[in-house]
Amino acid sequence: MSKETNVEARINEEKTKNLKAQADMWKYVFGFTEMAVIKCAIELGIADFLERNQEPVSLNQLSVALGCCSSSLYRILRFLINRGIFKETVTKNGETSYVQTPLSRLLIKEGGNSMAAFVLFESSPVMIAPWHNLSARISSKENNTPAFDAAHGKDIWKYGEADPGHSNLLNNAMACDARVTVSAIIDCCPEIFEGIDTLVDVGGGDGTALRLLVEAFPCIKGINCDLPHVASVAPHSNGVLHVGGDMFNYVPKADAAFLKWVLHDWGDEECIQILTKCREAIPKDKGKVIIMEAVIGEKEEIKGNEKLKDVALMLDMVMMAHTSNGKERTAKEWAYVLNAAGFSRHTISHINAVQSVIQAYPS
Repeated sequence: MSKETNVEARINEEKTKNLKAQADMWKYVFGFTEMAVIKCAIELGIADFLERNQEPVSLNQLSVALGCCSSSLYRILRFLINRGIFKETVTKNGETSYVQTPLSRLLIKEGGNSMAAFVLFESSPVMIAPWHNLSARISSKENNTPAFDAAHGKDIWKYGEADPGHSNLLNNAMACDARVTVSAIIDCCPEIFEGIDTLVDVGGGDGTALRLLVEAFPCIKGINCDLPHVASVAPHSNGVLHVGGDMFNYVPKADAAFLKWVLHDWGDEECIQILTKCREAIPKDKGKVIIMEAVIGEKEEIKGNEKLKDVALMLDMVMMAHTSNGKERTAKEWAYVLNAAGFSRHTISHINAVQSVIQAYPS
C-alpha cells in the first residue's frame, strides 16, 4: 500500500469517527424526546388499546378510538417503532396496521410488569426540574443545597407530604418496580424467606411488595412501615398491617426486615442509622435484613445482564439529582455501611432485575 493510500485511509477513518461522534452527540442533545414521546404514548393509551384488541389495528381505527389527530399519531408511532416500541405490520388486505412488542407491553397502564407508572413519575415536571440544578450543586464546594431542594424549596419527602398528587405518583412508581423485582426474588431465591414468620417492610410505600411476598408465602405476617401520610392511605391487604412511623427512630419488631430501594436514597450516616434500627428490631440469633438494591460493578459480569450496569450508573445520577446524599453503592461500599451498623456478615445474590439481594446478619 502506497504512502498516499495510507494517508487517505487514515483521513477516511477519522471522518467516519467524527461522523459517528456527531450522530451520538445528537442522540444526547435530543435524549429527552424519547422520555417525552413514551410518556405521550402512555397518556394516550396506545398500548392499552392494542392489548385489548389482540389483532393488528389500523391508524384510522387507533386515531378514532383514542380521539387523536391521525397524522400526528402516525408520526408518534413512526418514532416509537424505530426504537422497537410497537411494530408495523401489513394485513391480508394490504392495510398498514400496528401491533404490540415486548417493549410496548411495558407501557400498559395496568399490566403486571408495567413500567408506565415509573415513566409518568420520572417525567413529571416535579422530577424533571432538579436536573437543571445539577451542575450548580456540584459546583458548590460545600454541596449545601441539593438539586431537588433548590428547585422546589424542600426535599423530596416533605414535598410528597405536602402534595398528595405527587406522593401518589411516587407510590405508584415504587409499586410498579415492586411487581417486577419481587417476582424476580421469588423466582430466583425463594429460600430467602424460609423460616420467617413476621416480616417488616421498612419504607414499603403502599405495601405492594409486602402484599406480593405474603401471597407467595402465606405463613408470613407482614408489617408495612412508612411515613404516616403514606401508611394512612395504603390499600388494605390480607396478612399486611400498615404502620405509620419514622424509620430513623423506630422499626417494628419482626423476624426479618425488608428494604427495597430505600437505602440508596440516603448517605452513609443515614443508612447506618436506618440499618441500626433494623438490627435492633430483629432477633440477634436468627434475624436478618433483606436489602434489594443495585450493586455497582457486579452485574456486568453476568451473561445477558451487561446493560444493567449502565442502569445502576444512571440511577446513581438520579440519586444525585433527587436526594440530598443518596447514591448507588459498590459491594465494598455496602460492606462498609453494613459493618458500621453492626452486621457481622452479609451475602450478595444476583436476580433478574436491576437490584441484587443483600442479606445481612447481626451475628
